[in-house]
Amino acid sequence: MSKVAIITGGGSGLGQATAVKLAEKGINIVIVDISEEGGQETIDLVKKAGSDAFFVKADVSKADEVKKYVDQTVEKYGTIDYFFNNAGISGSGKQFLDTDIDEIETIVGINMLGALYGMHYVADVMVKNGGGSIVNTSSSAGVIGQSTVVTYSATKHGIVGMTKSMVAEYAKDGLRVNAVAPGPTETPMVKKYFEDNPEMKESAEQGIPQKRLGTPEEVAELVTFLLTSDAPYINGDVIRIDGGFTSTK
Repeated sequence: MSKVAIITGGGSGLGQATAVKLAEKGINIVIVDISEEGGQETIDLVKKAGSDAFFVKADVSKADEVKKYVDQTVEKYGTIDYFFNNAGISGSGKQFLDTDIDEIETIVGINMLGALYGMHYVADVMVKNGGGSIVNTSSSAGVIGQSTVVTYSATKHGIVGMTKSMVAEYAKDGLRVNAVAPGPTETPMVKKYFEDNPEMKESAEQGIPQKRLGTPEEVAELVTFLLTSDAPYINGDVIRIDGGFTSTK
């Protein structure tokens, strides 16, 4: 029987690239995103790669919508083997004291609460079924401090804590939980951030020892490795994939 993976934020960027990589391994995919257009685009790519898939439109900051995508997955496939807990937004790039409270609440709602809700409902299914593998998306801003992303950084540091603490509680039940911490990567979210803050792109590229941004496909290779049984004894780790961006920080 084919394995089953849920990917949040699966309509573009890291989520879409990972969906294709997993589909190439014959894994059935559930794509969760707020964008129907992006979600359906990913579904088409997954089916082209030879795997079954369906799309659930959801706002991950709402617990009932998170429960819905989990329930629909179990109803169709009976289980959840892999979870890429990936949905997130970056924010406007304003200095923290100039940031509106509404923006702070939105970033925390999607990046932190959305990840916690996903972990809560998915891990419950996995533990009851004997285990599973989860990869959470942190960031270089989740392992070091960075200017203009205070709220985003707070949520991504929170992802690191959530990852490690879930392992402390549930590794004995067959759960593996790891996190990836990408540096600046050529995703739609990052491209939009750099369009709004052009001075930050040059600064980022100059700060990366490899002198280029990462690609979604490079991150997807790592996520796929961590999710699948190729990495059965890696647990509770946070792996940086940033071209050396945080290596000297």
